[in-house]
Amino acid sequence: MNDQRDLALIICSRFPIVLIETHEEARVMALLEQVARLEGQGIFVWTAADGLQRRDNPLAASPGNYSVSSVQKGPYGKGPIADTMNIVGALKHIHATSFSGIYVLVDVHPYLDDPVNQRHIKSIAQDYEKNPRTLVLVGPKIALADDLQRLSARFELKLPDAAQMRELIESESKNAIRFSVISPADEAEAVSVISQHLVGLCIEDARRLVRQCLTDDGQITTQDVSRILKAKQDKLGANGVVQMELGVTQLPEVAGLANLKRWLAQRRAAFIGDAAAMGLDAPKGMLLLGVQGGGKSLAAKAVAGAWHLPLLRLDFGALYDKWLGETERKLREALKFADTMAPCVLWMDEIEKGVAVGGAGDGGESRRLLGTLLTWMAERKSKVFMVATANDIEHLPPELIRKGRFDEIFFVDLPDAETRVEIFRLHLARRKLDASTFDLAKLAEASEGFSGAEIEQAIVSGLYEAHATARPLNTVHVLTETVRTRPLSVVMAEKIEALREWAAARTVAAN
Repeated sequence: MNDQRDLALIICSRFPIVLIETHEEARVMALLEQVARLEGQGIFVWTAADGLQRRDNPLAASPGNYSVSSVQKGPYGKGPIADTMNIVGALKHIHATSFSGIYVLVDVHPYLDDPVNQRHIKSIAQDYEKNPRTLVLVGPKIALADDLQRLSARFELKLPDAAQMRELIESESKNAIRFSVISPADEAEAVSVISQHLVGLCIEDARRLVRQCLTDDGQITTQDVSRILKAKQDKLGANGVVQMELGVTQLPEVAGLANLKRWLAQRRAAFIGDAAAMGLDAPKGMLLLGVQGGGKSLAAKAVAGAWHLPLLRLDFGALYDKWLGETERKLREALKFADTMAPCVLWMDEIEKGVAVGGAGDGGESRRLLGTLLTWMAERKSKVFMVATANDIEHLPPELIRKGRFDEIFFVDLPDAETRVEIFRLHLARRKLDASTFDLAKLAEASEGFSGAEIEQAIVSGLYEAHATARPLNTVHVLTETVRTRPLSVVMAEKIEALREWAAARTVAAN
């Protein structure tokens, strides 16, 4: 199936109104002209600047109830039909004319709230069987009243796939060789990755981004990936609900979690490549449960780093809206945005705060959000790997954590002694301190029951103490801070123990 055939099928099915939401006006017009020509129909186009004009050859058929003298000569042998510069005049003319054809109204969305315009559109649609005139409404966002929706069909332009994006990159690279003194480097991996990340953009937006990369240094390299991703996010947007995390973590920067790392390594090829060709199901996602500060967020970021994918973070706090239905709409838009950014990792932090059930204070909004999310999880075809993190299992709905929703549920426990040594080493190295000058075994023993976040804070506090005494940080400074700290495992011992007992028989240990 292609765009031309799909659009022709809708028009030939005799829908009175066709809605096309797009920013690619030129592409839509070219497509409509092809369909009109193949179907032997006249095509007229209205814009607020040019009025209603015939787009095809005016001599191809009789124009109906207006004479040639009523047509002002334009630059293409055509011109605006008299009294059609405003939308009301154009709709009145379409309703009155006996000339069948395709009537395209471009950027008509600002006028659709007017009840007079709604009545004219409805009258044209209801008279379709007597006088077939197809109204095609084109604009970036089109909302019709309910009684008009039932008379309409939506058409969506297909976006180029990765193979077409690769052809685009190769074509633009050849042009860069022809017109530039710098020859683009043929980096197969860069071209492959960027081809995937350009998917979701229209062809012209993708072309401009590729040209920007080539103009910068004459090459397509892996350094261009972050530029492409940032530009893609800016173009597509998600109303602040989804944000791209550019500073992703690499797996070597995460201490412990050996089981999780092994699991990710086994599934990387299937997710990045063609899982079906390997006889495998494509990985869908995972749920990370655990103690606060234990490293769940760091692990979520590491998934994107390990698979060299963009990381999107969904902010449940930005989802909620006071208007009925708006919260679910925002979630649907956010998930659609994630689909267009594929392949990617979608991180839902503290998911229980967004889809918690059992409370009576939200009017069922959480339940509706959960339904929207579960539907997307079950039906999505795009390469979006979902990573959800949660601290409170009591508020997680059973529909979300049942087998099959996620590929695996991992429990991120407090780090053991060996992992604590590695955490100390990593945090010291980040601050350009020589870990070999510290007694790491002693520090690990003193920090039993500490989370990774609490270990980091002990080093931070020790640095302030050392700075105050004008001495370099040493083991004593950090030990002193660990003694002063009451970790969460002590402050909330009962709750953490209950969480561990629950997870023991229901989850897989991340380490």
